Parts: sequence; structure tokens; C-alpha cells
Amino acid sequence: MRVILPPSETKSDGGTGGPLHLESLSFPAATAVRRSLVESLVALSSDLDASRAALGLGAMAIAEVDRNAELWQSPTRPAVQRYTGVLYDALDYPGMTRATRAKALDRLLIGSALFGVLGAGDEIPAYRLSAGSKLPGRPTLTATWKPVLHDVFAELDDFVVDLRSGAYQNLGKVRGAVTVTVMTEKPDGSRSVVSHFNKHHKGLVAHELVRTRRKVADVNAVAGVLADAGQRVEIADSTTVVVLTD
Repeated sequence: MRVILPPSETKSDGGTGGPLHLESLSFPAATAVRRSLVESLVALSSDLDASRAALGLGAMAIAEVDRNAELWQSPTRPAVQRYTGVLYDALDYPGMTRATRAKALDRLLIGSALFGVLGAGDEIPAYRLSAGSKLPGRPTLTATWKPVLHDVFAELDDFVVDLRSGAYQNLGKVRGAVTVTVMTEKPDGSRSVVSHFNKHHKGLVAHELVRTRRKVADVNAVAGVLADAGQRVEIADSTTVVVLTD
């Protein structure tokens, strides 16, 4: 089983790994596009106003542009530790046992606007680029990544649970992947899609899928893992699990 996480806009600083080495990353079929995008970001960083416009940054976000300027020189760290925020707090990689961390590195993939898709242990620098960013003089990131990720995902010989948001799924869909929808249920029985706590609950889902000893190969098994962990779940269809919250 593989679980694909979304990235996060917030990223930790520093790292103990050497400079970015694209050839060492998982899925080498994506290397050429990765190199082209990194070079574009580095070049763009020389123009602060253009960077702000392309990346959707505020007036005080100079540090984000500086990160992109140093992409080839910055220290790296494993992707699962580079990305931060609500989902990654709930995943709690640092709090896992050594054995569970090993399972996380084996099972987790992370979507990325810059790198397409990464293994959790791939060493990357901090950067700023989102799925909706539009780099000057280039096609959209969806147009850039879709043919590459189609081939990358077609070669995955595993059952996949895709927890990415819609914007990142559009970069490259995984045929037959199970997705998870988080919904809140009110006392009157009405339901609505959760927005604020969506990332938190998906982090909990990923945590349970990493640590489970079950063989997970279909939507029923995904729902079973989450139910065993005390979550309220329903199976909406053959590729969708609904997690219910109050």
C-alpha cells in the first residue's frame, strides 16, 4: 500500500543533508521536469515583484523568494520532515517508533508542485511553489506534470490511498486510488464537507494507515483500519471513504 499526502506551504528550515541532488530522488522519470522547474524558480527569484505575483506572496514574503534563490545550495532533509503544518502534526512522524517510521518511509509518498511526487525519505530543500502558481513563460503546472505523473503512477504496483487536495490530484491522478472525504454531521443529520479541520483528520488517517498491520488492498480494508482506530467511517463507493466528525 502507498499513501499519497499533500504537501504544505509551510516548511521547516535548515537540514543536515547536502545540496539538492535530483538524481537521488524517487521516480527518476520526473527528473527532467524537476530540473526545469528548479531552474525556473531560481531565475524568477532575481525579480522580487515577479516572484510575488507568480507565487501569490504578500509584500513581506522576501524570505520565501530567498529560499527559491538558494534551491541548489540549501541543505536538505527528508520530505516527511520538511513539510510542516496541521496534517503533518497529526501524522506525527517524529513521535513514531523506529519500526513505524520505517513503515512510514516505505508507505508514504508526498505530492509536490515542484517535484511532482516524492518518497517520504527523499532529501529536499525548503522552497515555495504551489499547484496553482503560474511561472512566467511556462505552461501551467497541471499541463507540465500531468503527462509525467500519468506515467509515474501507472508504474506503481501498489494499492494507493490518495489524500491530496483536488489541485494536487489534478497534477496527476492515480487510477483506482481510494480517496477520503471528511464531513461533519450535525445533530439534525445534515452533513457538510469539513474545511478547517480537513487536514487534521487526513493526517490522522495517514497515521493509522502507516501503523496498521492489516493488509490494505481495497476500500473496505481502508475503512476497517480507520474504524479500528475509533473513527466514524462510511464507504461511499468503491473508491471513496467518508470520515464523519461532530
